[in-house]
Amino acid sequence: MTGDIFALDPTNLLAIIGMALVTLVTRWAGYLLVGHVRIEGRVKGALEAVPPAILTALVVPMSLATGPLETVAAALTILAAWRLPTLAAVVIGVGALVLLRQIT
Repeated sequence: MTGDIFALDPTNLLAIIGMALVTLVTRWAGYLLVGHVRIEGRVKGALEAVPPAILTALVVPMSLATGPLETVAAALTILAAWRLPTLAAVVIGVGALVLLRQIT
């Protein structure tokens, strides 16, 4: 029975490969297009706001649905994301959640 858990249907495998290819093509196309465009002013500001916005969109719904500790950690992550690189904000959020869980 445990061998069936890791079995992969060929249709699912093709779907995963297809999604990976589409992701790669869109990323490469973005790099190629941005390489020919000068980014400054409002566009630069908007692009700099994208990582915190995505992080917020991913974190907030789950943090509000799971409990108060997760909500506090998510709020700290969002605050950190406004001023720090995304990776630093994620580390702060995870660290805050671990600390809060240890305290309570």
